Amino acid sequence: MGALHEGHISLVKRSLKENDLTVVSIFVNPAQFAPHEDLGTYPRTLPQDLELLSAQSFTGTEGVEAKEIKKPSALFLPTVEEMYPSGISQNTTDQKGTFVEVKGYSHQMEGKSRPTFFRGVATVVTKLFNAIEPTNAYFGQKDIQQALLLRRLSRDILLSHPNPEHIHVVPTARDPSSGLALSSRNSYLTNDGLEVAPALYEALKAARYAWNSGSTKAEAIEAAIKVIEKEKVRASSRGIKAEMRLDYVELNNSDDFEVISPQSTRMVAGPHPVILSGALWVDNTRLIDNLILGDTGSITS
Repeated sequence: MGALHEGHISLVKRSLKENDLTVVSIFVNPAQFAPHEDLGTYPRTLPQDLELLSAQSFTGTEGVEAKEIKKPSALFLPTVEEMYPSGISQNTTDQKGTFVEVKGYSHQMEGKSRPTFFRGVATVVTKLFNAIEPTNAYFGQKDIQQALLLRRLSRDILLSHPNPEHIHVVPTARDPSSGLALSSRNSYLTNDGLEVAPALYEALKAARYAWNSGSTKAEAIEAAIKVIEKEKVRASSRGIKAEMRLDYVELNNSDDFEVISPQSTRMVAGPHPVILSGALWVDNTRLIDNLILGDTGSITS
């Protein structure tokens, strides 16, 4: 959706390395914002985005001789009118035209907090796939439910460009010093907010450690909550003015997004990967993050 950062650029670099042509789409999609969400204030930085993209290149090598230098081939910048010719309202009851919904996979995890979000995502990405017909598509792990839902969409409606195996999930890009997952919405954070925001990642790591050590899901989540509560105390004692409100921490199956039972353990869950995810409000900014527990390679590629 623009406001590009190194997380987005990691997707571009991956495509440049693996494909002859790379098309980058930038479109702030109104259908995935609820009426109370931040469509109007979402960062739009197209001039900076273009400058950042123009600086990207990949030089392949074959033996000792350099091959051609590959750069982004095209930028797809559709208008709202082009993407939604029947018009678009953020209120789903007022919408007209064709929309795509992946039934049964959109109400868990992020969908529980944002019930219309994945309907908007599935619709706009189907349109983008139809317009571009990519051989490969690249999505970031930070939005893990989105990426896996799109794989299912591709399989269910028999897309050939891309097919499910060619929808790639690239590991989350993080701030090298704090571990904070890179996000366009990080630009909303104050300096104090940036000070406490990495607590979400630390909380997920605490839950991962508990889970891998044999704790139940309930105990792993409690370990994450304790990290957030401890960070609140630390921030208050240091005069850091940033309000923290934990939205959720949860463990879900990676295939159907169903919630893992509270008494489940790593041994009970078996080798199939589990998604540990969370959302944290820092002042008025909602941050998300996740870790894959188990066979990461079966999801990221």
